[in-house]
Amino acid sequence: MALILVAFAGLAAASSFISADVLVPRGSGGRSLLQAKTNCPLNFEFMNYTIITSQCKGPVYPPNLCCGAFKEFACPYATELNDLESNCASTMFSYINLYGHYPPGLFSSECHDDKEGLLCPAAAPQPQEDASSGCMNRQSLTSVIFLACGVVVLKCLLS
Repeated sequence: MALILVAFAGLAAASSFISADVLVPRGSGGRSLLQAKTNCPLNFEFMNYTIITSQCKGPVYPPNLCCGAFKEFACPYATELNDLESNCASTMFSYINLYGHYPPGLFSSECHDDKEGLLCPAAAPQPQEDASSGCMNRQSLTSVIFLACGVVVLKCLLS
């Protein structure tokens, strides 16, 4: 039983950072089946980028404000952004640059906490709900599954 709980705890803490690989801008180096990315399960098109655009303003772009705002926006999606097989990171940066008109590589050159990447708070804020979707997002569904498993384990222990 304890092993199961430890495994669940490990899964829950798996994305407490945004990988440095996500922050590195990637150019298109030609077409290749090995480079094909899966579509992101998140819809970054209709998210609210005000947290970034209201705090990260040029021409100076102060790193403390820009990086703090970037982390506040991106950390709830760390799991999806760290999936290098999906196009989540590139899609998110496309919209950030579209709405904020930032110079290329601003966040990758200014924002870094350690060699792993950007550290996210242990209890990252919940992702913004997509108003066009009535479905439960993956993070909420995962939380419900963990809660249900915990109730079952507790009930077994008390029986």
